[in-house]
Amino acid sequence: MWLGIVTLFPDMFEALTREGVFGRAVASGVVNIDFYNPRDYTTDRHRTVDDRPYGGGAGMVMKVEPLQGAVMAAKARAPAGTPVILLSPQGQAFSQAEVSSHLDSVGLILVCGRYEGVDERFVRRWVDLEWSVGDYVLSGGELPAMVVMDAIARHLPGTLGNQLSALDESYLDATLDYPHYTRPETLASEKIPPQLLSGDHGQVAKYRRREALKRTLNRRPELLTTMTFGELDRELLLEIFADRQPE
Repeated sequence: MWLGIVTLFPDMFEALTREGVFGRAVASGVVNIDFYNPRDYTTDRHRTVDDRPYGGGAGMVMKVEPLQGAVMAAKARAPAGTPVILLSPQGQAFSQAEVSSHLDSVGLILVCGRYEGVDERFVRRWVDLEWSVGDYVLSGGELPAMVVMDAIARHLPGTLGNQLSALDESYLDATLDYPHYTRPETLASEKIPPQLLSGDHGQVAKYRRREALKRTLNRRPELLTTMTFGELDRELLLEIFADRQPE
């Protein structure tokens, strides 16, 4: 997948592109990245990318022309049909569903806003989608862009050492993840759940599914409203309701 990142601070992405799972995806060629700094598309000697908002108010607004120049340069390099996505508090919530719907995309252009906001004329003319990573305020779109990049890249073939890891994760079926354990078998007086030590794959799978449903019910019950429950899930939910205890 090709990624074009429009940002005033490309150096912020250095650790992401060098370390961990995403760094491995870059090193192996699963993901290719180009950066476009709006300052490189200014025409004044101060390389101005922002100005005061019309109508007054606090903060500065990113100007149309530098952003437009950066996006045009990205589009010239991008595969045909690559969408332009603005990371924005006004965007739709970025979720696992959005990840899944863009796994087959040949490319994405991610625009990182800064300051008080982005001139709306740029948004109307150039932006195909707006994504928000949460209902809180950040200093810019770089961190949200990194979230999007990592969330999508880990599902691309060749990113993870074991691709099954990407299939067995939270949110893929609208449930949170089940609890995980490793050695030692006993910590103080707390022991590993016996189902995980049984060697019975059926018991293990049933235990993990029950715990995933229980955790989702306790922590994020709204996620369950999107699910269609099979016979086993209905059986497990009845058990959970029968002896429900807060975590």
